[in-house]
Amino acid sequence: MRQGEVRRGGAERKLDPRAEPKGDREEASNWDNFRVPPGETHVLLDAQGPGVITHLWLTFLGPEPQEWAPQGSANHQEMLLRMFWDGRAEPAVEAPVGDFFANCFGRRSEVVSLPVVVEDADSYNCFWRMPFRQSARIEIENQSDKPIGLLYYNVDWIKKDHLPEDTPYFYARYRQEYPVRPGEDYVVLETRGKGHYVGTVLAVRTRSPAWFGEGDEKIYLDGETRPSIWGTGTEDYFLSAWGLKTTSTPYFGVPYFDQWGIVGGHTSAYRWHVADPIVFNSGIRFTFEHWGWISPDENPERRSTSWNEREDDYASVAFWYQTGEPTPQPRVPHARERRLPSLERVIAYARDFTAATYHGVGTVVTQQLGFYPGPQALYRAPRAEGAWWEIPFTVARREPLRLLVNATKSYDFGKYQASLNGVKLGGEIDFYHPKVANEEVHLLDFWPEPGEYRLRFECVGRNPASAGHFAGLESVRLRERRPRVLELGHDKDKDWRKEPTLYR
Repeated sequence: MRQGEVRRGGAERKLDPRAEPKGDREEASNWDNFRVPPGETHVLLDAQGPGVITHLWLTFLGPEPQEWAPQGSANHQEMLLRMFWDGRAEPAVEAPVGDFFANCFGRRSEVVSLPVVVEDADSYNCFWRMPFRQSARIEIENQSDKPIGLLYYNVDWIKKDHLPEDTPYFYARYRQEYPVRPGEDYVVLETRGKGHYVGTVLAVRTRSPAWFGEGDEKIYLDGETRPSIWGTGTEDYFLSAWGLKTTSTPYFGVPYFDQWGIVGGHTSAYRWHVADPIVFNSGIRFTFEHWGWISPDENPERRSTSWNEREDDYASVAFWYQTGEPTPQPRVPHARERRLPSLERVIAYARDFTAATYHGVGTVVTQQLGFYPGPQALYRAPRAEGAWWEIPFTVARREPLRLLVNATKSYDFGKYQASLNGVKLGGEIDFYHPKVANEEVHLLDFWPEPGEYRLRFECVGRNPASAGHFAGLESVRLRERRPRVLELGHDKDKDWRKEPTLYR
């Protein structure tokens, strides 16, 4: 066995990517990153075997505008990672860079696990062992309309004299359903052959209120018609209990979980079967049920129960090892199709309503925060008395919608009461948080008549821990409900003014 090459990132455009590091005092010695234009593919490794890849490290600029990229850069969901073994035309690995590293939805999150580590949400490390006999090729295709900025990478591998005949190859494949198909379990992987399953990354964007994760994993081995592995719930498969929350451990974790039970919530989770691989001799079919709680207006019997088929948006990456030729997998959709479809029917940006006619005492200014693509509006209310803020919006047609605000919470924000066209919605909203944070505040499920509306926030005081009475809003949104809400029509004739309802 001989130690194989450890490839540096090469040089930024000006030098041959295969050139050895210069190692002198010229600044060019530090040009070891790449800018990958939209539509282009960059090769990270093209090596001859036999050998075993032991480690892959990547980093690149985040998508937000900054000095090095004033117009922003591609996000990691828009970068497609492919790996080819032994000159095969079919990629053994094909997945968005982010999802492969358990960072879904194009969001950057820290992951600290055995085979995958994303340190500080921007240093992408993979320790899956990847053997190859003849050759290995690793590439990233930029499927964004923006460049990949400052791409650095290392690929570490060991040169071998030979590999045993029964050495399994590493595979990973992304798939998605937006939304999942009624009457069918969501399929993570189906392949024929001999091997062992080693990991799952799952991303869910909820389309209904309440908890999505009652569905079980069902794993069919070696041609079974009934799964020999049938779990007890989605959170249980990911080794959590009573729901999911943000965490990161060596074998399982939830890198991103924004809010519980909302329409449009995001959850991404990983589960590595490193110590407990799922062995198959002739094939495996790995699926999830998509059942859970839903609100009464989505249930044919108008009941809220824990066992309803939901229609959320699912995406996943399956990780496995296999000998021989695997079953061909569907090719991964382009980044345009991987982007989650918008749920918004109406967006009224608060930055458009800063004039004095829209608020009480104090001023409204705009500011740019990192978690919003555009400016938010900050209401600087000096006191509770006389402090209010209104955001108008227009409804074009009558349909079931959810009213919410994309809001900021902070250490000097106050408590506010929301009302719509004079109708009080829920209780007081406390916008205090010890740190600046983004949170959606959901207010109402209703069938509004076409026309003009005003959402008003009136200051009613402040949290004792808060330093002030400010408020921050990015937007007011009307979000679509699932089509079955329209089809069932349970609340179609309900007067929201007399009985304002928010389903949870």
